[in-house]
Amino acid sequence: MGRLRNAKLAVSVFSLACVSASGAGTDAVACVPGTPLNAGDLNIFHSVSPPAAEIRERAWLVSAICGGIFVLVEGALVYAIVKFRARRTDAEEPRQVFGSTPIEMAWTIIPLIVVFVLALTTVRTIREVQRTEAPAGALEVEVIGHQWWWEYRVPGSTAGRTIVTANELVVPVGRPVWLRMSSADVIHSWWVPRLNGKTDLVPGHPSNTWFTAESAGVFLGQCAEYCGTQHANMLLRVRAVEEREFDAWRAQQEQPPVAAAEVSAGRARFLDLACANCHAIDGWCDGAFGPSLTHLMSRETLGAGVASMDAESLRAWIDDPQRLKPGCNMPSLKLSDAEVGEIVSFLVTLK
Repeated sequence: MGRLRNAKLAVSVFSLACVSASGAGTDAVACVPGTPLNAGDLNIFHSVSPPAAEIRERAWLVSAICGGIFVLVEGALVYAIVKFRARRTDAEEPRQVFGSTPIEMAWTIIPLIVVFVLALTTVRTIREVQRTEAPAGALEVEVIGHQWWWEYRVPGSTAGRTIVTANELVVPVGRPVWLRMSSADVIHSWWVPRLNGKTDLVPGHPSNTWFTAESAGVFLGQCAEYCGTQHANMLLRVRAVEEREFDAWRAQQEQPPVAAAEVSAGRARFLDLACANCHAIDGWCDGAFGPSLTHLMSRETLGAGVASMDAESLRAWIDDPQRLKPGCNMPSLKLSDAEVGEIVSFLVTLK
């Protein structure tokens, strides 16, 4: 396990550089954690949600107890070394002690008390963090982990309507969010450090977690379970906004895509190619293997965070996705520059 954790850490550190990707005559920059696109506070001690605050408090308590034990043990060791060290004037060996009931009771009872305290506080934290039912008034969101992107299904403003988006979750400030989680392929782990702890998504075993964003902002996270080649680039963005802004976002996401006449050629080409088999666009195609593109340009990032969402990055991504995200499941269709340009002109209208 230690070697696996070190390997995962090495992959994450390696991915901190910006990867330049060229395609269709343009350049795009794939930005991963540590670059301006995904730079942010990932400190678990800077919590902005009740579950994260519980984890922070337990972390401080454990650190304080372990620090106190370290100081006492090392202090006793240093004292013994200095006080009872051998001296030139010693005529014989010091008296040997082969047993001490008070000492043996102390080093048995004290650790038991420490373990008992840590166990009780851990159980309390687990009860607070790992709820079995959604909090009252919670926004219930379905989360599906894919290689290597996240699918979110957010309830619409009217009963029976569902907003399907990818990689970037928008939630209201101050309202509990209940996540119903599953995996479409392998084990993933949803982790936004400032909102909650890690929650595994195991195929065939649904799981739940929750958080309440106490302030507005963009909170970053990462898939925390090695899930394949692009595990390090399976990034998370949770944007917490005020309730009014959330309602406006939801209303915008419920609108059908605009059928702009000037991009009809690009739309026709998109629907004629394999793109329509993998991606869904409300009213036009129902692909289920890749992220929904209905309101693609309302997102800030592309490819689960590897590039900014703009025309140049889209052009490079469509031309050859493997150059931005090696190993991803989207193939290059070997299109001409003109064909790529037509599709990009269509996609940028999906706002």
